[in-house]
Amino acid sequence: MSLLEMLQQQIGGQAVDHISQKLGADRGTTGNAIDAALPLLLSAVARNASNPQQAQSLDRAVSQNHDGSILNDVPGFISRAESGQGAGILNHILGGKQQAVQNGLSQATGLDTGKTSQLLTMLAPLVMGALGKAKQERNLDAGGLSTMLAGEHEHLKESAPGVMGALGRFLDHDNDGSVMDDVGGMLGKAFGR
Repeated sequence: MSLLEMLQQQIGGQAVDHISQKLGADRGTTGNAIDAALPLLLSAVARNASNPQQAQSLDRAVSQNHDGSILNDVPGFISRAESGQGAGILNHILGGKQQAVQNGLSQATGLDTGKTSQLLTMLAPLVMGALGKAKQERNLDAGGLSTMLAGEHEHLKESAPGVMGALGRFLDHDNDGSVMDDVGGMLGKAFGR
């Protein structure tokens, strides 16, 4: 099972209802935004993990803070989710591209930017939990985690060609399957770099 499939399985039904209520958005829009955000976050983590130093940092973070238990009660986590943990994770995953990603997700899904920020903050710990669960189940080290994420990225390009959807077409201007370089380019243009 891919990481995306694991997350989709865990963030179904009741969890989507909780997220929708927390965001104050309708269930359909929330579901669409989740479907766009998860592949985007996984792609960003995979891109980061392709760098050996960042793969080591990711491995340490997953080993120390993300054992996968968060996935045992996703609705419960969403009910008590605080933005601090998710915000820190997003800062590591997206860095300075976070605002551009939020704007793109908002434009692609119809969820306003403030709510996309909240959504990404809720989803980031779940993504890390899925990494932790996979790391434990497959007994992965930093190299194994990097390899697994590279495979996940390839799987995303094949199975979710849309955020590989609408968001991917919006953000992936050079059609290389990575939106992170394109978001960086958009930021550069926005700030005259």
